[in-house]
Amino acid sequence: MPTILLVEDDPNLGQLVQEYLTMKGYATDRATDGNQGLQKFMAGQYDLCIFDVMMPKKDGFTLAKEVRMAQREVPIIFLTAKSMQEDAIQGFKVGADDYVTKPFSMEELLLRIQAILRRYQRSADAPEPTVYKIGSFSFDYPHQLLSRSAENEPQIEIESPAQKLTSKESELLKLLAQNLNQPVSRSFALKMVWGDDSYFNARSMDVYVTKLRKYLKDDATVQLVNVHGEGFKLIA
Repeated sequence: MPTILLVEDDPNLGQLVQEYLTMKGYATDRATDGNQGLQKFMAGQYDLCIFDVMMPKKDGFTLAKEVRMAQREVPIIFLTAKSMQEDAIQGFKVGADDYVTKPFSMEELLLRIQAILRRYQRSADAPEPTVYKIGSFSFDYPHQLLSRSAENEPQIEIESPAQKLTSKESELLKLLAQNLNQPVSRSFALKMVWGDDSYFNARSMDVYVTKLRKYLKDDATVQLVNVHGEGFKLIA
């Protein structure tokens, strides 16, 4: 049974959509704001997400960005009360697969869900990468190895030995590599790697970020930068 996460702050509409999708054979969890939606997403496994755009605490666009950091491939449909083209453009920029303008028919929503799930099912056999290319570096996540060689960059004359990473270093670098050239918020990284965003874990993460910068410094095209007000960005 496909599982859907519905995040909608209108209790009447939310209940109506949840009951309809359940009746059609979709296990549907519902949240009423963006923060609650992220908590449910992190705690569960979903085949598709439906996010209202205008919500308290965290809007649908922000929620989608954070969800994409955790699971890049999960399909997302936006519900919007506006028919403005700008909403659709912004939605697709943050990774939306489709959007539905309110008011909408349940049949229309169902057809869009079915079309997206069919499309994703066809590509479901594509394996998640285990080796990430970061500039002239190769990051072997399963073996926790970071290496740089002439195979990646012919101009490198001397190959340096592979750097063995700790579990925390590997998890943090994987998260950054999955979102290469995209900002990753401090709070999100802390929750993903350390489990919560407490002050002490935040200080610990800063130490690990410094270590990763040291490992990557031999390639001037690779930078791990602070993004003011957001977090970090791995650039390559």
